[in-house]
Amino acid sequence: LLTKEKNNMIRVKLYQNKNEKNETAYNKWYPRVIVEETIGLEELSAHMASHNTPFSKGAIKGILTDAVACTKELLLMGKNVKFPDLAIFSIGIKNKKGAETEEEFNTTQHIKGVKLRARATGTLTPATLNLDATLKRAMTIVAKKKGDAADKNNEGSETSENTQSATV
Repeated sequence: LLTKEKNNMIRVKLYQNKNEKNETAYNKWYPRVIVEETIGLEELSAHMASHNTPFSKGAIKGILTDAVACTKELLLMGKNVKFPDLAIFSIGIKNKKGAETEEEFNTTQHIKGVKLRARATGTLTPATLNLDATLKRAMTIVAKKKGDAADKNNEGSETSENTQSATV
């Protein structure tokens, strides 16, 4: 629903890799997306209602809330749930370690837990996102101490945009 015509742009900031274990990436600079805000169901419902729909914000929020609850229910039944042009949601396993033999396998000993997986589908695949995405680098003005929590969370930092931008 958001389009490039409304001047949307994905802002990125650079970070320097300090992981000495990764020799090929160590001390090199990489981009990270700056998350402007996280939109909840309330805000998403209001946004959707503003797009000339016959449904109210409340009706949309109710439908989305039920979709979330039903998606969880179906995932826990071992089913994948596909939202066309968004993602296929599925459950994955977080393993502790592998069993030496099939007979030695024990869920308590070998499984750490489950995780939610989302695989892009339709018009939201990486190939189509690359065609639509416009990236812009944001330069950090405020100096930060190494390991500062604000640096990790992009909180409390003042940024100024420069003119480096690219459409991918």
